[in-house]
Amino acid sequence: MMSNDLAGVWEVALSDGVHRIEFEHGTTTGKRVIYIDGKEILRRDWMFKLVGKETFTVGKSDTKATINIDAVSGFAYEYTLEINGKSLKKYMENRSKVTSTWVLNLDGVDCRVVLEKDTMDVWCNGQKIETAGEFVDDGTETHFTLLDHSCCVKAVSSGKRRDGIIHTLLVDGTEIAECTE
Repeated sequence: MMSNDLAGVWEVALSDGVHRIEFEHGTTTGKRVIYIDGKEILRRDWMFKLVGKETFTVGKSDTKATINIDAVSGFAYEYTLEINGKSLKKYMENRSKVTSTWVLNLDGVDCRVVLEKDTMDVWCNGQKIETAGEFVDDGTETHFTLLDHSCCVKAVSSGKRRDGIIHTLLVDGTEIAECTE
């Protein structure tokens, strides 16, 4: 399926999972092909202009992505991926501020749980989870169930303005360590 025109490969962590974006650029044929998670989503043949950009969406939330193709020198090209108008690095740095992610194994099943802090939406392995929120003495609790396990994201003020709110995932009462993607 893949040709030797593979020009760029990026891993993008979104709420619905980590997506692999692959870009083929045939500099002799003018071909451009984009694959997301191994599935071809865009193909252009005989593009006479070898530089430019390709914009597409990725993930269940249709996040905007753009691959920029720039000539560096002679017949050398540079490929950069932007997510929502930001470089991938900037996007991921910002993402770590607006989401919390936990990876755990429940009953032999690997689970990637993502909390979107602005909406308090909870995702697990690409599916948005039904939740119930409640106010408690020291903050809020967002309750949900994963594979018959009782889960709760506790949001508690850190007491420091700079650190803001601390989000903790509890599964059957046990705290799960947050992971950095």
